[in-house]
Amino acid sequence: MPNQPLSSRRTFLRMMGGLTAGLAVSSSALGKIASSQERSIAFYNLHTGESLKTTFYLDGHFLPDSLKEVSYLLRDHRTDEMCDMSPQLLTLLGDLKNRLGIVKPFHIISGYRSPATNNMLSQKSDGVAKKSLHMQGKAIDIRIPGVEIKRLHKGALALKGGGVGLYSNSDFVHLDVGRVRYWGS
Repeated sequence: MPNQPLSSRRTFLRMMGGLTAGLAVSSSALGKIASSQERSIAFYNLHTGESLKTTFYLDGHFLPDSLKEVSYLLRDHRTDEMCDMSPQLLTLLGDLKNRLGIVKPFHIISGYRSPATNNMLSQKSDGVAKKSLHMQGKAIDIRIPGVEIKRLHKGALALKGGGVGLYSNSDFVHLDVGRVRYWGS
């Protein structure tokens, strides 16, 4: 295209950029990630004081060692039990981070919950599902300091990646990779 006017080249590049972005969004919505994309995430566990910043996806693959580190950080802090956290949940969190332009770590209220912990919590509160996806490593409760909880909630809703619950009184948002549904106050 060397003989094309500069404005035509710019138009072409803008169109190609838009097409690429559109493909990335639709792939992300399907839970797929472009093979050349690197995905990183940062967490701070409010209960244990532990932090983690890790790349969990690179060169078309989820990284097993990174997934293990995430699963350990998101373990049930009451029982010290852990389970493999869903890579799709991490992808959803990464999409939320990118959508909102967030660079701060996610603060974790709850990641994995053992059946015993979930049972104890469900007896204390109507807001805890007896068959919670937390027990399968498919749910997380988060907040981000400096980011309004309603903004975080709105961003999560827009992704349509699973369940999204708003807990305004407790200042956190629940995300899971189950069926798409919404609740909260």
